[in-house]
Amino acid sequence: MIIEPARRTTGVQEYYFSRKQKDLDAVSARLRAEGDSLINLGIGAPDGMPPQAAIDALVASATTPGNHAYQNYKGLPAFREAIAGWYSRFYGVNLNPNGGIQPLVGSKEGILLISMAYVNPGDKVLVPDPGYPTYTSASNLVEAEVLTYDLKEENGWLPDFDALEAMDLEGVKIMWVNYPNMPTGAKATPELYQKLVDFALRHRILLVNDNPYSFILTGKPVSMLAAKGAEECCLELNSLSKAHNMSGWRIGMVCGAPELISEVLKVKSQMDSGMFKALQLAAVQALEQGQEWFDELNAEYSCRRERAGRIFDLLGAKYNPDTAGLFLWGRIDRKYATAAMTAGEALSERILHEAGVFITPGFIFGKNGQDYIRISLCAKPELLDKAFAKIEKAKDRIL
Repeated sequence: MIIEPARRTTGVQEYYFSRKQKDLDAVSARLRAEGDSLINLGIGAPDGMPPQAAIDALVASATTPGNHAYQNYKGLPAFREAIAGWYSRFYGVNLNPNGGIQPLVGSKEGILLISMAYVNPGDKVLVPDPGYPTYTSASNLVEAEVLTYDLKEENGWLPDFDALEAMDLEGVKIMWVNYPNMPTGAKATPELYQKLVDFALRHRILLVNDNPYSFILTGKPVSMLAAKGAEECCLELNSLSKAHNMSGWRIGMVCGAPELISEVLKVKSQMDSGMFKALQLAAVQALEQGQEWFDELNAEYSCRRERAGRIFDLLGAKYNPDTAGLFLWGRIDRKYATAAMTAGEALSERILHEAGVFITPGFIFGKNGQDYIRISLCAKPELLDKAFAKIEKAKDRIL
């Protein structure tokens, strides 16, 4: 390399699932040669179809002359109005469509945009452990100091507010929150969100809630923006990826007070030229789906969660059968740990190489995930049953 990379990249590795793909490809090739196939229960990428109305709108708009030009950085008014209507109907939150909503290329983009908009080098950022690795990597890219706060099973994977108050919070700019939680599946409540908002207001911290799982196995979706005082200190990320089976479409949004959103737009407007009009018009149709769409979606995921639980029962993993989101999270015996691997990683490797099934190890989400594994529910029930059978057949070599 003729020049040195930027210092900010030294604290960031290639994303785990990207690094792991080489190993998965090798196992897959071996299995194909044996007349078998790899079952990947790793990433939470929904396998269902989006709403038909969204597909129809995409096709119609994509074939309309004039729809392929650059679009407004703020998004179509119709799209922002649809987001506002969706939040009003399902979350009971009134958003300002003229400044309080910024469309994103998926909510993952928003994590870096918010970090760039609000965090200076040396500022502190609160990140949950276990938690989505991108919170840490985005913080590292803007040269922040990452402070982890513990989420533990004995506390229902909720923040320990006494422990938070005991931390040195001087210089903390942002606190990342994610409920329904990934990877644990812990559910949000209005009471939890109010405690978090009160904490953020007390310490003058920007609270960012990453909320893409709020419609999946929750019973009722909840938004942090419904909490009293949230408009002063909160941003909320959301997307169509999970609840509308549209992960590859990359359609998300960040919502909050216009003065907070305007800082995000400053950064975003330097990086792209607006979302494709056909995608925005399709998103309008997706957001118009009624309760029956979500009821059908959740009936399917409930069935899959039960099948994933059978796999955990076979492995002796302890888990909560009533969690939310696209994953099931299970604790395993520490006896599987080795000098080189945590218990979760070691067992995951055994299952992969002996049974040809990939289950995500919990260590990638932080130290509090070391004794856990995670199964994605983005696999049809018959595929989960096939994974169960493959693991059962290789059980003596795995456990």
